Amino acid sequence: MPNSKYSDSKPRKPNFYAEVPLDRADRLRGDAERLAALLRDPKSRVVPLWRSQHLIAAEAQAVILARSELGGLLDVAGEAIFLGLREETAYLAVDFSPLEAPAIDALTAGRGSFQDLRAVGPIMDRRDSALLAYARGLAHWHARHGFCGVCGAPTVSEKGGHQRRCSNTACNAVHFPRTDPAVIMLVHDGADRCLLGRQPFWPPGMHSTLAGFVEPGESLEEAVVREIWEEVGLRLAVEDVHYHSSQPWPFPSSIMLGFHARAGYAPPQLGPDELESAAWYSREELKNSPENETFKLPRRDSIARRLIEDWLEER
Repeated sequence: MPNSKYSDSKPRKPNFYAEVPLDRADRLRGDAERLAALLRDPKSRVVPLWRSQHLIAAEAQAVILARSELGGLLDVAGEAIFLGLREETAYLAVDFSPLEAPAIDALTAGRGSFQDLRAVGPIMDRRDSALLAYARGLAHWHARHGFCGVCGAPTVSEKGGHQRRCSNTACNAVHFPRTDPAVIMLVHDGADRCLLGRQPFWPPGMHSTLAGFVEPGESLEEAVVREIWEEVGLRLAVEDVHYHSSQPWPFPSSIMLGFHARAGYAPPQLGPDELESAAWYSREELKNSPENETFKLPRRDSIARRLIEDWLEER
């Protein structure tokens, strides 16, 4: 196993979709009476979702509605999910996916349209995009955990939508929101070059850092080294691994754990079924990226972009 070490570099700013501007108020999730009152309160604020999309107004403004504005639409929507409090106002996520396209017009009319958060997140207010990402992650989990993974019986939502319980009393299994950990790392040579790769299904020209899911029984540092080996054939050359920062990435349900990893220069050897291409690039090349279909850096709201830009600023 190559020598690796872990250090906290304390980034200067939060990543996109982090720092949700709410008190998550875990203390209220088990208080059924208080929670029910908040869910019924006409002043509670609702983050509406429809088929993994959010209601967005002009100039990438998030549309967050008072519960009183929704009327009978709530009767045909999914269960409300308690997100937390801002001051004393409750914020809820409500999934309107059961509504077909014509019926959803009652929600969008005069307000905006449902859009993918990834299309507008980079230009939204950071606090709003974090709130929407939080709502999206929980709604996605509920949509895919309607049945118990132990016995197959239907599950019911509890604690304001932060757990689901099997309805089969003989089973009674409790399920919690799932987040899949993935490591993402910028590999550099300790001098002026870093390693970027490309997946065939990415937008034309886009190159990015290496990444992969953490496997059972594996530390984060081990996952970084393994992924570098599997994707570009560097293993013994990896000399140290430094933690950078993390980013919620609910597309659909990941937490991205960012690292910088130093490795001795060697030509990349692509693993099977991994990258389409990979190469070393100098700081000058990346600073002068044409940002077109021949070559461009990852999207601006990604931790991959943050890892690259912070490395470029080091000297």
